[in-house]
Amino acid sequence: MTTAERSTHTHEPVPDHEQKRVALGYVQEAWAEARLDGIDGDCLAQTCLFAAFAELVTTYGEEAAATFAEGLGTRIRNGEFSIEQHRQ
Repeated sequence: MTTAERSTHTHEPVPDHEQKRVALGYVQEAWAEARLDGIDGDCLAQTCLFAAFAELVTTYGEEAAATFAEGLGTRIRNGEFSIEQHRQ
């Protein structure tokens, strides 16, 4: 049985970390396609943030989304969103 067949017949919930990994793959693919079509990276970033926060507000409400956003500055400064560049 292939992976696709197993996933369509399995009724077990997919762990959150696995859903996030797969979701990130989808976003990275869409991002790469948009860049190939000439969309500016900054424009993509701002649009993705808008879409993400709109989803958080829809799901959890404005106050919860605002509380989440308040912690982003510290997380950014702590390097949680930095991608390590390997030099050769």
